[in-house]
Parts: sequence; structure tokens; C-alpha cells
Amino acid sequence: MPTWLEAGFWGLLAGSALLLGAGIGYFARIPQRVIAAVMAFGSGVLISALSFELMDKAFERGGFDSTAIGFLAGAALFTGGNALLARRGAKHRKRSGALQPTEKDSQGSGTAIAVGALLDGIPESIVIGLSLLQGGVVSMVAVIAIFLSNLPEGLSSAAGMKRAGRSARFIFGVWGGIALASGLAALLGYSAFREFSPDVIAATTAVAAGAILAMLADTMIPEAFEEAHDMAGLITVAGFLSAFALSKLGG
Repeated sequence: MPTWLEAGFWGLLAGSALLLGAGIGYFARIPQRVIAAVMAFGSGVLISALSFELMDKAFERGGFDSTAIGFLAGAALFTGGNALLARRGAKHRKRSGALQPTEKDSQGSGTAIAVGALLDGIPESIVIGLSLLQGGVVSMVAVIAIFLSNLPEGLSSAAGMKRAGRSARFIFGVWGGIALASGLAALLGYSAFREFSPDVIAATTAVAAGAILAMLADTMIPEAFEEAHDMAGLITVAGFLSAFALSKLGG
């Protein structure tokens, strides 16, 4: 299999967890406390992955300056985009409860939620493609970590969309589209950056890491704390430790 196609395959596989989670959130009656606990675990997994699989590798490849600039730029870009979308009704797009607005409450919020989901998912997928630039072998730790974090994202958001009266067509259209976009983003991450210098690749990896951390703080962690506040910290630590173990065993 050509390497560029392999990148797309792994990105699509990791992104498919969003669709799987959406199916669970839409068809199964899962208590919000359980959803929040899964969100906390997924947050811990992503924090570990961005620390050891993204920031550490970016630093090794491009040094502190490229890594720091990319990290701050990624966080700033996500925060700016998220602020614009929040004003258009996408602020609570990861919430499983009754906070998501209906289209009647906020005209255009459906589109904003869809764009917000894309904003959340693309940086993670680009990382999968970038990981293939080092030795031509995908980082399985990154793929597993992103898959494990995507599952609760899709689950919680789909449950909230259903509560807000969104149709099944809209919900599965959004998450199916994001899953496909994840594959394309991973393919792009490999194809577009394979000729670039280590500094550029390091900065791009750090941009993704900064965007992911900002996304966690703005969207996933608030949902986790909302319902599982007395256990959220411990569950997040368990998620972090699980991904940390994967990273060390995989290395």
C-alpha cells in the first residue's frame, strides 16, 4: 500500500470512532454521568498523547523555538475559531445534556456545530499523517489515543444533538463527514509536508498539539466536570496513565 494511502487509512480508522460514538449516543440510553466519565478518560488520553507523542517528538525534530511558536499558534487559532463558532450556537457542541441549542433557538447553530466538530477533529488527524514522516511507520500510540478520545466526543455530542431535536440524518451526516475528513487530513498531513524541513514539520505538529489542548480545555473537560466533578480528576488521570503506558510499551 502506498504510504500516502496508508496515512489516509489510519486517519479514517481513528475518525471512525466519532461515528461509532455517535451511534452509541443516539441509539443507547446512557446516563450523563457515565458519558462525562468517558469524556474525562478521553481527555486524559489526549493530554498524554499530545505531551509524549506530539510535543516531545516536535521538540526532538525542530527544537524549542519551532515547537513553542507552533504550540502557541495552534492554541490561538483554535481559540479564535472556537470563539466565533460559540457566538453562532456551537458553544456546547460537546455537551450531552440540554445545553445545545435547537435551530429554532439559534438560527444557523446546526452549521456552526458541524464546522466546530470539523475544527475539533482535523488537528488530531493531521498528526497521524505527520507521524509517517518519521521512518515511514505510523505512530500506533497516536492512532489508538485519537480513536479512544474520538469515541466519547462523538457519543456526548450526538446525545446532545438528539436532545436538541437534530435529525438522525444531520447527526450521522456530520460525524460521517468528519470521519471522512479525518482520513483526508491524515493523507494531507503526510503528502503536503513530506518535503518540508524538520523545523516546519515540528512547528506543524506543535500547532496540532496546541489546538488539541485548547479544544480539551474549551469543550471536553467542561463536559467531564459538569456531571462527574467528584471523580473527573481521577478518571482523567487514569486516561493519561493508559496512554502513557501505551507510549512506553510502544516505544
